Amino acid sequence: MAKQRRAESEAEAGTALGRKDYDNALAALHVELVHMQNWIKASGTKVCVVFEGRDGAGKGGTIKAITERVSPRVFRVVALPAPTEREKTQMYMQRYIPHLPAAGEVVIFDRSWYNRAGVERVMGFASDEQVDVFLHAVPLMERAIVGSNVLLLKYWLEVTPEEQTRRLQSRIEDGRKTWKLTEMDLKSYSRWYDYSRARDAMFAASDTEFAPWHVVRSDNKRSARLNIISHLLASVPYERIKSKKITLPARQKPGNYKAPDYPYRYIPEKY
Repeated sequence: MAKQRRAESEAEAGTALGRKDYDNALAALHVELVHMQNWIKASGTKVCVVFEGRDGAGKGGTIKAITERVSPRVFRVVALPAPTEREKTQMYMQRYIPHLPAAGEVVIFDRSWYNRAGVERVMGFASDEQVDVFLHAVPLMERAIVGSNVLLLKYWLEVTPEEQTRRLQSRIEDGRKTWKLTEMDLKSYSRWYDYSRARDAMFAASDTEFAPWHVVRSDNKRSARLNIISHLLASVPYERIKSKKITLPARQKPGNYKAPDYPYRYIPEKY
């Protein structure tokens, strides 16, 4: 079973980059992300990263790869649920604005305000008029964000129909992944070309010089993750900050301390 799962994992991530090479490359990039984090904190830089793309394109895995070795107090992931009844009556952008970064923060949106141009448009949650208003307004809003000294990076992960089918089918068959498959995913699956049209309209309206879209071919998950992290690092003008050499202090001597004869409730050691 373990061998089968490893084989499935290899197939899912793609075969062009072996696990060992991937792990080594990712470890090196993680070191650079820590250096970038230190510089962002020290300089008060504000970074906002938006991830959009097809269902099953690998957004979640990429975000996990970015954040697994950095501080959650610096790198904040925002994945908003469906809007409440009150939020539905607000100005559309109102629920997203409070999550934008302050000084010394990196905010990563796992889907973003572009829901209006994508799933809301395709699935009928927003009217044509609402979508048109959004597409007209979004460049103005993003110019204001960039004008507030926020480095705004937008990534679109693109996957082929065949690979999307394979990944969604895997979610059905693998008990570890069933939580990833929502009713919306199932309803959206058959609407491939409606989503293509929505993407095209979104790009036409919002792929600007000051906030361009960066497209990532993500059929190979490993390569896509490494390429995105590399691009992110290249897009932030960070410098390595020299830190003091860290040495562990001497541990205190026990003195008159004696361990109590206490019946600790240890958990069962099954492994």
